[in-house]
Amino acid sequence: MRSLRTLAVAFAALLAVPLAAGAAVIGGTWYAPQYDYREFFSATDGKPFQVEFLGTPFPGVDPATLARDLLPAMQRAKPRPALTFTTDRPSPPPRPNYRLVLVFDPALNLNSDPVCAGEPARFRPGTPGRFYVYAIYCRNDRAMSQTTAWTDATGPTDPRIESLFRQLFPVVFSEQQSRWAMNDPILR
Repeated sequence: MRSLRTLAVAFAALLAVPLAAGAAVIGGTWYAPQYDYREFFSATDGKPFQVEFLGTPFPGVDPATLARDLLPAMQRAKPRPALTFTTDRPSPPPRPNYRLVLVFDPALNLNSDPVCAGEPARFRPGTPGRFYVYAIYCRNDRAMSQTTAWTDATGPTDPRIESLFRQLFPVVFSEQQSRWAMNDPILR
């Protein structure tokens, strides 16, 4: 009886391995004291929301091709507001200027505020077959939230990337973070 139980546990573990191998990993998160989900919702609901891609997750892939392939995956995985991801830069930039910056294979000591301020990003060599992104939600030149995420992926149309965005967006745009949450009976 004991060996049957051991065999069943081992079989269940083997079944779980492929699921875990394809799952995205979300790194540590940070929220500015000024971050408020309701502000994000109000600024993006029914509007275009700019995304900046810095670096290249797949060497040899043209940046225009990367944007063409990633934006639909991001749109399918989008957070709750009825926003539309775009790489188009509004001219002149709106004030406040809300946007999502995705830095691929960032340097380990890259800080988010300089990225939001438009300073050049620094990178490290990527790992072949790995999609690694540092996601920064910016308001003007300040970071409102940030996290990292990674998954195995062979190219920009790999379905694991859409899965990563489905896990990433609720973290970067957390509904649980609100300056007024303690005073709001709905959020308690």
